[in-house]
Amino acid sequence: MNAATRTPRHPVLQVNDLAVRYGKVTAVAGANLMVTRGSIVTVIGANGAGKSTLLNAIMGALPQNGNANGSVQYLGAEISDWSVERRVDGGVCLVPENRELFASMTVEDNLLLGGFRLYRAGKHGWRETIHEVYETFPRLRERKAQLAGTLSGGERQMLAVARALMAQPQLLMLDEPSLGLAPRIVREIFQIIGRLRSTGAAILLVEQNARAALQVADYGYVIETGNIVLEGKAAELMTDRRVIDSYLGLGAARSEPGAGD
Repeated sequence: MNAATRTPRHPVLQVNDLAVRYGKVTAVAGANLMVTRGSIVTVIGANGAGKSTLLNAIMGALPQNGNANGSVQYLGAEISDWSVERRVDGGVCLVPENRELFASMTVEDNLLLGGFRLYRAGKHGWRETIHEVYETFPRLRERKAQLAGTLSGGERQMLAVARALMAQPQLLMLDEPSLGLAPRIVREIFQIIGRLRSTGAAILLVEQNARAALQVADYGYVIETGNIVLEGKAAELMTDRRVIDSYLGLGAARSEPGAGD
């Protein structure tokens, strides 16, 4: 994980006018966003707003009937025509919402598979990353010999993120990490995500749980029906009346200074 400590000349991720269509249906329309090293950027929006489609387009993993146009730059290079494999080899990782673990393999074997990119590249000492991962996820160390399919939902999410970190990514994208988890586990997962800044990776977090996402992020974008309609510092979005009314609920509105006056 310490491979991503050099300061780049360019943002890690720069997306310009990205549009995604499925046939005649526009799923994402002219999206623009940026993620810098060591920062957490979130894209929030309702279910079906285009959040996962945006991530899959950046990853180059759209289904066959999907078509993307626009610019996706990674470390200053245009990667729109790169294959998924080339993006992965370059240090781009996506943790999908279904986590895609190898259920019949142990926790530790899942982690070691996460480092296969570095092994294939002949990188010396790549296995040592697992010690850093266990420091971040001590529960996984306790369960390293356990089959991944027997873990709880929260532990599976931890394993999915930890496996991605084994590849020492420079861009880590997380798709709905809170999906299906109990509130107590959601808090724990987002505390861990906040600590991932120390890896130096750029983190793009897509979430329907706007409150949790904005509390951990540095910057945020709001997407509605495929359009990014609002952006700003996460702390400022938390106090924006449009975000409060649409995504944070009445409880957040009442907690604001002057609310209810």
